[in-house]
Amino acid sequence: MKKAVLAILALGLGYLAFWPVPVEPEVYRPLKGPAFTGDFEENDAMAGFEFVELPGGAVGPEDLAVMPDGKIYTTDLAGALYRIDGVAPEKIEDLGGRPLGLKVGRDGALYISDSYRGLMRWTGPGKLETLVDEVEGAPLIYANQLDIARDGTVYFSNSSDRFDPETMGGTKPTSVMTVWEQSDSGYVARRLPDGTVEKIATGFVYTNGVALSQEEDFLLIAETGRARVHKLWLKGERSGEVDLFLGNLPGYPDNLEAQGDGTFWLAFASPRVPAEVLMPYPFLRKVLWRLGPKVRPAPIHRGMVIQFDEKGNILRNIQDPSGRFGVTTSALIVGDDFYVMSLDGKGFGRGAVSDLPALK
Repeated sequence: MKKAVLAILALGLGYLAFWPVPVEPEVYRPLKGPAFTGDFEENDAMAGFEFVELPGGAVGPEDLAVMPDGKIYTTDLAGALYRIDGVAPEKIEDLGGRPLGLKVGRDGALYISDSYRGLMRWTGPGKLETLVDEVEGAPLIYANQLDIARDGTVYFSNSSDRFDPETMGGTKPTSVMTVWEQSDSGYVARRLPDGTVEKIATGFVYTNGVALSQEEDFLLIAETGRARVHKLWLKGERSGEVDLFLGNLPGYPDNLEAQGDGTFWLAFASPRVPAEVLMPYPFLRKVLWRLGPKVRPAPIHRGMVIQFDEKGNILRNIQDPSGRFGVTTSALIVGDDFYVMSLDGKGFGRGAVSDLPALK
């Protein structure tokens, strides 16, 4: 009996120490995340927001885009497209894939970063085309967000070249895997008006939101895995250089949205997780991963979005400590309404702009 127990213990220890796992963690020593004070002071400014459900029990309205006619569009986890015109969203079409970032071009088309299929363009029911499904000879396996310049250049992020969300259980588990590993295979690319596609910035741990400045002289890039935002210069003597824009944030940044007035909205998918203390120890991170999904790190449902200007000054901080809207991913003012979108919620938040905290 004793030998059997020892054998079982040995097998268990062997499993925890040596069983193959898809992650190959890299050493990372993060700074201690700031508390919810100062510019990020805790509040419940989303408490009065309306929760707008998607029809049919659908989930995951990751992003939103405003069409030339003023109608708002969003998508869901299953690839359906919805028009938000009035009280409730209306399903328009099943696009398939897993759409994430949405943006309307000057041509009036809806451009989509589809995490399964690449960069897409939709011009109406039944009219969906693939614009980019590979970059520099490699498949585009995790398109995330995008922004479009006035000349039609499309800037888009690829979160990882390591893990394909279509084969790894979806975007949420794949994002956790990428951040836990800390591999820096994420990048930003652009598609020029002539169709040329090129990488313009590399070496990010889970590249996420991107947004152009008003003058289109720089691009902001959210790096979820390192809780920071970068500035990529696009014009002038420093073109191609990258600066740290917002560092050591209190949460993991998701989509960036340019409001159109020289300010930006940034949503946080989650506060910083306690498991960050294991980041310097790759072996322990592998052990934890072998213990299974219930003990692996996961996003914490705690809504938070901030608005800031082109110099990085925080202008608004809007939170929902209750986590009512799930993993918050995008935010934008459209007319008299303010929208907060979600990766895994059954809908999104909508509140009156007049009820938002005053600008600093």
